[in-house]
Amino acid sequence: MKNDFVYINRLSSFFPNRPVENDEMEQYIGLVNEKSLLAKRLVLGKNGIKRRYYALDKSGRVTHTNAVMAANAVRGLLDEELTLDKIDLLSCGTASPEQVMPSHGVMVHGELKGSRHTEVVSFAGSCCTGMQALKYAHYATLAGDAANAVCVASERLSAWMMARYFEKESELLAQLDKRPMLAFEKEFLRWMLSDGSVALLLQGKPSDNDLSYRIEWIELTSFANETETCMYAGGDKNEKGELLGWTQFPEKDWLDRSIFSLKQDTRLLENNIVKLGGRFLREIAAKRNFDPSSVDWFMPHLSSMYFAAKIEAELKAYGYDIPGEKWFVNLPETGNVASVSAFAMLDDLKRSGRAGKGDRILIMVPESARFTYAYALLTIC
Repeated sequence: MKNDFVYINRLSSFFPNRPVENDEMEQYIGLVNEKSLLAKRLVLGKNGIKRRYYALDKSGRVTHTNAVMAANAVRGLLDEELTLDKIDLLSCGTASPEQVMPSHGVMVHGELKGSRHTEVVSFAGSCCTGMQALKYAHYATLAGDAANAVCVASERLSAWMMARYFEKESELLAQLDKRPMLAFEKEFLRWMLSDGSVALLLQGKPSDNDLSYRIEWIELTSFANETETCMYAGGDKNEKGELLGWTQFPEKDWLDRSIFSLKQDTRLLENNIVKLGGRFLREIAAKRNFDPSSVDWFMPHLSSMYFAAKIEAELKAYGYDIPGEKWFVNLPETGNVASVSAFAMLDDLKRSGRAGKGDRILIMVPESARFTYAYALLTIC
């Protein structure tokens, strides 16, 4: 049976181990060389992150895989009424799958012992994959294809940040007396990203005993037709700025050039990430006859607090007044967890007790990989 609306009735967060403070980071992910501390100071000086979570211990041993963290978040949704065998759809998003195949989604399903065979979809890419998974779950529930849909976003980004993965390239650069610090495009993200997971339960009616988030709409778009690749892994750019995948490099280069490391062109990021997000929001506002200034809460996924003032200025340039007291951001306490971050903010807002029935929430998720954007409007009921 089709539903008029879909509601997020439960949220469950799973963050591994204990929070890692700024002065402890290198004890977990290591230092590439003596210049790494300079990169750390530069990045942390702007991003505003104070603590984060790693699925690692101090010896570098992996404590939780991506799929295990996702499964743990899903289990946090369960009770006597909602058991694993009642889940009709499992919709998963991640920027950090642990294998090329099978898909991340089926790996999560495999961790959910006691579940039944069910539909599983998997979105891989970057920060917008959680919102893409949410939109699929939203449509499936709206159409009546799923009575209980679970959407889960999860990341183990520490998999790309361990210093040992850069040792070969760093050694070669030192021998050549070139770039005393490993290219900043690689060091930059090592001090930005972290691990965790959040799961959401979607149903066709609101909860009887707790606040629910009613999904009004979800909008996504890509500007890849206009922009060069900005953030990438498993490849490298040529002199023309074209991204070449790992299969186009000899095996020796995979280590010598850290082909599988996560890289970001900070110049492209600075020039596009805020501007294109503002442009898309203006298009949504016109399409849906929606005034962003009317919301009670604004939840922007920020990779760095550095962008907060720039986003605020961009909103004001379009005539949207969303003052700071309407912003809800948990980046300093939770870290940048890519596809997980928007859902973590939703969970934290609900736990905070600050929001009430009738409040409207505007979520913004920018993705710099090749500039994809997601916005969603929710109403608390």
